[in-house]
Amino acid sequence: MSEERYVIGVDVGTGSARAGIFDARGALLSSATEPIEMWKPRPDHVEQSSQDIWRAVSQVVRQCREEAGVEASRVAGISFDATCSLVVLDERGQPLPVNEEGAAERDIIVWMDHRALRETEEINAGEHEVLRYVGGRLSPEMETPKLKWLKEHLPQTWSKAGKFFDLADYLTWRSSGMDARSLCTVVCKWTYLGHEGKGGKWDKKYFKKIGLSDVFEGDKIGSDVRPMGTKLGPLSLEAARDLGLTTNCAVGIGIIDAHAGGLGLLGAVWQGRDDTPLDELESVLALIGGTSNCHMAVSHKPRFIPGVWGPYFGAMVPGLWLNEGGQSAAGGAIDHAIASHPNAPALNEQAKKQKKTVYELLNAEVARLQKESGRGPEITRDFHVLPDFLGNRSPHADPHARGVFDGITLDNSLSSHALHYYATLQAVAYGTRDIIAAMNDEGYNIKTMMVTGGGIKNPLWVQEHADATGCTLILPEQPEAVLLGSAVLAATAAGLYPDIYRAMQGMSRAGATVKPRRETAAYHKAKFKIFRAMYKEQRRRRAAMENF
Repeated sequence: MSEERYVIGVDVGTGSARAGIFDARGALLSSATEPIEMWKPRPDHVEQSSQDIWRAVSQVVRQCREEAGVEASRVAGISFDATCSLVVLDERGQPLPVNEEGAAERDIIVWMDHRALRETEEINAGEHEVLRYVGGRLSPEMETPKLKWLKEHLPQTWSKAGKFFDLADYLTWRSSGMDARSLCTVVCKWTYLGHEGKGGKWDKKYFKKIGLSDVFEGDKIGSDVRPMGTKLGPLSLEAARDLGLTTNCAVGIGIIDAHAGGLGLLGAVWQGRDDTPLDELESVLALIGGTSNCHMAVSHKPRFIPGVWGPYFGAMVPGLWLNEGGQSAAGGAIDHAIASHPNAPALNEQAKKQKKTVYELLNAEVARLQKESGRGPEITRDFHVLPDFLGNRSPHADPHARGVFDGITLDNSLSSHALHYYATLQAVAYGTRDIIAAMNDEGYNIKTMMVTGGGIKNPLWVQEHADATGCTLILPEQPEAVLLGSAVLAATAAGLYPDIYRAMQGMSRAGATVKPRRETAAYHKAKFKIFRAMYKEQRRRRAAMENF
């Protein structure tokens, strides 16, 4: 009998690198996490180090395999997902500074960095054809505005640059030595037209109009674009040594982190079936929650939805168009509401003493207030939140939007703290409702969400998202759905499955189901109306003050 083979999925998020080792049926044997460094030298500037990230990746890959007791020779494949951060290297593959301090080790502009707001607005004003495929407007979180900022502000870095990578593509290059880009990364973040011709194409006229035609000199942004899960090659000898694996391990083309979560979730739609009908994916939304939230929906036909990214062809599920909504601040907004309240120091001290999380303590206080008042979610009726602390990604594509708290008093108690937290949690859920409404207005019929991320560990977060959106939530059997999505790509690259569809089906399974409570629907409808009105009012105020 042949030995069982395993695959490793690697996820590089905003604050850490993680790796998980899976068997061919999608069972997680072991996982490991390692923090990564981040620098914020000035407002809206967020930077990381590719060398530090590779160090962390090497550590977690070794650790998860060793803890699982799996021999290196039995790891058949590895693939990577990562945030859509921009890596800048010279012609020798060495780091270049993306900062005015000249610190070369800080060679990554992180996805959430908003330094390129002006450049984003300049590009959007050009009404370029490619913008039709990003929801009508670029975001400063995408790569061409960041490239334009680099060229204009750091000419020395620009003149020395040899490679510009999306972070997932950097990791596959570092692993294999092969410079091939993921269809996912370049379609979603670089304006590559994946639906044009055979395998897609770059619109070089667009790059010329925005002053970036020189990125094609020396193949700086890549000309070899391949679908996710394609076998790129074996691990290089150097990478195998770093990762504690062998050169018999296949490297699969990678993917953006949220999209990996979509792959890890959506395969459960076909659970218990012999076939994989793609039509069944069109009524389901994959919600990948974290510091930010991503909302992934796929369809056979392209759907042009203002303020929602895409349609992107083949960027998550092969052969289907992807629309991607998002909230730049989601878990980050909730954490900000908790940390900014005057009671935060006392709450942190209480959590330490009781060996509980701040979420557990706040959830308990919410439950107490509800029981005492005889109300449910209605306890937030006098407190309203607009959680756009980092702008609005969808459905308004408004990077200038800001957060609003309406109903603040001088009360610094735990009860007040709990209401701030609870109302912000609800507001994040209303943001998802707003995105789903925009998608459904353009032809989707989303009534079910398959959800992963840190939020699913919080029962209050889960129930409020079901209630506030009116959708049934399906949680994954394997909560590490993002890691699983990368493992799906690794298994496809290693030949354990014939294609991504079969790998999704074979490795993903559904867990618990949470339904919306009918008795809360009227309250959330009223609160959602106020949520939308708050954004409109903020737009009116900004317009009134724009000349000052």
